[in-house]
Amino acid sequence: MRRAAPGLSLALLAAERGAWLCTTIYYLVTGHLGWFGLTVACVAPGYVAQLLSILWFQADGHPPSCWLLTLHLLQLGLCKRPAGGTPHPGDSRRYWGVSRLVAKTGGGARGEEVPVQYGDACVLRLLEALLQTLPHLLLQTYVVVAIDPAGFIPGVSAGLSLLSLAWALVSYSCFTCLLRPGHLFPPVTAILCLLLWRIGMLGTRVLALVLFARLYSCWVLAVAGAHWLFMSFWLVAQQTDIVAQPCRWRLFNCLVGAVYVFCYVNVRPGPSKNRVAVFYAVS
Repeated sequence: MRRAAPGLSLALLAAERGAWLCTTIYYLVTGHLGWFGLTVACVAPGYVAQLLSILWFQADGHPPSCWLLTLHLLQLGLCKRPAGGTPHPGDSRRYWGVSRLVAKTGGGARGEEVPVQYGDACVLRLLEALLQTLPHLLLQTYVVVAIDPAGFIPGVSAGLSLLSLAWALVSYSCFTCLLRPGHLFPPVTAILCLLLWRIGMLGTRVLALVLFARLYSCWVLAVAGAHWLFMSFWLVAQQTDIVAQPCRWRLFNCLVGAVYVFCYVNVRPGPSKNRVAVFYAVS
């Protein structure tokens, strides 16, 4: 399972993008131009992660070539992996290359270099999933629940988006596990349990919001907004120190507070069981 993780990541990403393409064609052919436009629009936020990936390449001393820009334009920049052996500081491997090396070594190669690069790749992939996959999941779930219950293609697309988002969260959890002294890549049972937990957590929350939106329309924005504000203030109270500058620190808390509407992501070092318990108790 550990060695199959990189291939599974690419397979899920390819399946998710293929389902998105089939969904857009489905809406276009059936004449649902409104849903077609919204489905296409869900892709736009994902370019934030691609932009950060390009900036990462520049910071590593790799000037963006036409081929590199084309890959990021096609939203394939996170899979970019230059040829070569073991990575070193400044090597711009992406999710595929670093994940494969971590899977082979269990995260114990070259001290802290590989886990840090793996963490950068996982954070970029998680950011892309939250900005692009999550809106698509909400949209297709709403279509299946409220508009077209018999829609097979939107249903499959929603299911693959849920699985892809859950796997991105699991990959991030594996990275946080590698940061702990003496810890290696989690065993297969732990990964499967994490995946099932993330799927259940995300699926129930998305379904609850969609059903609420179907019954009460725009009032779902008030409920989600109240939850977002509460979680943002809770993060401020925790005094997270990931971002030093005050304005960016406030922006970081607001963005993570929005993520907490759907799932919990640990952004502080140390044991998180108490914070997880508070998160589920209040939400």
